[in-house]
Amino acid sequence: MDLQLEGKRALVAGSSRGLGYATALGLAQEGCQVAINSRNPDSLSESASKLAADTGSQVIPVAGDVTDPAVPEKLVHQASEAFGGLDILVTNAGGPPAGKFESFNDATWQTAYELSLLSHVRLIRAALPFLRQSPVASVLTITSYSVKQPIPNLVLSNSIRAATVGLTKTLALELGNEGIRFNSILPAWTETERVYELMTHRAKTNATSIDEEISKQSKDSPLGRMGKPEEFANAAVFLLSPAASYITGVMLSVDGGMYKGTL
Repeated sequence: MDLQLEGKRALVAGSSRGLGYATALGLAQEGCQVAINSRNPDSLSESASKLAADTGSQVIPVAGDVTDPAVPEKLVHQASEAFGGLDILVTNAGGPPAGKFESFNDATWQTAYELSLLSHVRLIRAALPFLRQSPVASVLTITSYSVKQPIPNLVLSNSIRAATVGLTKTLALELGNEGIRFNSILPAWTETERVYELMTHRAKTNATSIDEEISKQSKDSPLGRMGKPEEFANAAVFLLSPAASYITGVMLSVDGGMYKGTL
């Protein structure tokens, strides 16, 4: 299938590693010009160089912390100036810390709110003037299957990511008449650095090993394993592409069957 992504222009937030990196790689492999982002300029430059070398596509680094209110607009303008516009936006940020409800104060909740909701809001708001000029505009928010099935010990993520799903659906309804599509992917446990950090936390809490915790978590999937970043990226790249032109307002679980509900 031709995804019709050759020459399209994309900004992928939170993409020096993990699901964001895998998505940026998938887009670049399809011929997109891609701007990638993270807080660390050094690791970001390394990732951009590797992506460009591996794919032959133009890949530029745009460094900045998306929880800083001034940064999302700066990232969008840097990407748009480099590419002469923007067709695709992927909003993504690392998850808030693990822990139970009573272990977090107001400051921690506010930080998680900035990270897991307002970073999406600000990126989308800054990108809209450029997306309105594209005939194939598409936005993907990366959230979590926890919005359907809360994950133990992740109260911050369970609570705040649900708001991003509500935002995504609302914008699909509000802006569909302008030809801008909005979808979200709800990944479950995938083999990323973030997941290994969570498994390390669990292992310390339960006095087990990381491998034991990964094995236990993998049993939640009928497939008996965690997902791979490229499996997430395959779904993301399709949803973002013009080939998915009649798909908007979808909250797609890429979870290996870990979500047990029917809706």
